[in-house]
Amino acid sequence: MAEILVLYYSRNGAVREMAQLVARGIGQVPGAIARLRTVPPVATLVETAAPPVPDAGAPYVEPADLEQCAGLALGSPTRFGNMAAPMKHFLDTTGGLWARGALAGKPAAVFTSTGTQHGGQESTLLTMMLPLLHHGMLLVGIPYTEPELSSTRTGGTPYGASHVAGDRSDQPVSADEKALCIALGRRLAEVALRLAR
Repeated sequence: MAEILVLYYSRNGAVREMAQLVARGIGQVPGAIARLRTVPPVATLVETAAPPVPDAGAPYVEPADLEQCAGLALGSPTRFGNMAAPMKHFLDTTGGLWARGALAGKPAAVFTSTGTQHGGQESTLLTMMLPLLHHGMLLVGIPYTEPELSSTRTGGTPYGASHVAGDRSDQPVSADEKALCIALGRRLAEVALRLAR
């Protein structure tokens, strides 16, 4: 089985839901399975450490999760047009994997959630791609052959799946956004299996 890592950080639950939908898409591809992982929050006082196991939800990611995966889906809420600090902090610790080329040649995809329609979805997706490119990963987006990409009135981009959560994080993931998350996971898994041949 090709194991695809779905790694995310979620503050209010929308990115977690998107990660689960991406994982569902991965599971629709025979021969592929999703591994859900999250990153710990960061503290303003660096001496304060997160517990080694989260209270609920997906376990915290370990470098071995990245090294062993056949592909990676990376999700984060948007913070000023960029990924959230916990995700960036984690990626900043992957220098050892970079030095070994552990992720080179593996496919990757990205997804995000913003408070508003123009809250920086595309810039966040693009900046999330940068460390993946430095790792030598092959980026997978959403093609316009997915009809929801043209019909969505909420989130969704060719760069990756996205969601408009509302400024109070009270907007549910729309039907189009759900379909695009599933499509992204499915496409990532299909590409990972093709590359493994």
